Amino acid sequence: MADLRPEWLPVGYRCRTATTADVEAIHRLVVACERELYGRPGTGPDRIAAELTGPGPRPEYGALLVQDGAGGPAGYGWVKGARARVHVHPAHRGRGLGGALLAWAETRARQLGGDRLAQTVPDADHAATALLRACGYSPLVTEWLLEIALPQEAEVPVPPAGVTVRPFRDGDAQVAYRLTEDAFDEWQPRRKTYAEWARLTVGRSTFLPAASPLAFAGDQLVGAVLSLDVPGHDEGYVERVAVRRDHRGRGIARTLLREAFHTFHLLGRPACTLWTHSGTGALALYERLGMTVRHSSTVYGKALLPG
Repeated sequence: MADLRPEWLPVGYRCRTATTADVEAIHRLVVACERELYGRPGTGPDRIAAELTGPGPRPEYGALLVQDGAGGPAGYGWVKGARARVHVHPAHRGRGLGGALLAWAETRARQLGGDRLAQTVPDADHAATALLRACGYSPLVTEWLLEIALPQEAEVPVPPAGVTVRPFRDGDAQVAYRLTEDAFDEWQPRRKTYAEWARLTVGRSTFLPAASPLAFAGDQLVGAVLSLDVPGHDEGYVERVAVRRDHRGRGIARTLLREAFHTFHLLGRPACTLWTHSGTGALALYERLGMTVRHSSTVYGKALLPG
């Protein structure tokens, strides 16, 4: 749509629907936010592109780009289902953009038929945390970005009896999709379609098959680690870890992660990171592997009243 200056937007700003043509601008905004909070970027442009690529001619999401008077990116809002994301460029904070985008996100979620909305906020972002609490949001779960240094070649344990491990190959995508979505069904609010899942994992330009080991019991896939090679980031990143329910507790996840760490070390990566949250109950597993918490975030949720 054309640039708009709606009444709810602070003076001096305009907004329009964000599209894939805006990936570079939105990525600059997100990186600026991450540098202020963490001192380094963590999001690649392919992640933004995946958010803005909707299934079919009428995507079930909303994305809004706010620009300043010079046309630079000042704010970004994204809604899909019951999840939202809001970013305000550090140079434009304190002007009401965060509150305006949060209100837009709630309105958009209602238009999509939602009755709840959740948003993840870094615990270091005290202003955003205060805004959400003031607007009636309550904490739901904690998320942690974990890291492990890879100064030397990681020791790879022998797979459990009856289990073989190999890297991801062409043709593995559908079975890996079923395995990871089955595993995540325990805590995710909704099962993703294959197209949605692929956009976030194997369909990304940064997907790294060599650092994505799979575990098989016979010819059955029972475990998977899916990794990314994020541009502009010198660390390895694990996007998914999943083990089939009936094969948990056998050391499969530990074996697969060690394989991924080993590959990243050979690629010259000094460290590897991954996200987990309190709903998975996996934090202790990662800590036993030697991973530590780099920083944390909280998912806040709110019931949306009609109107």
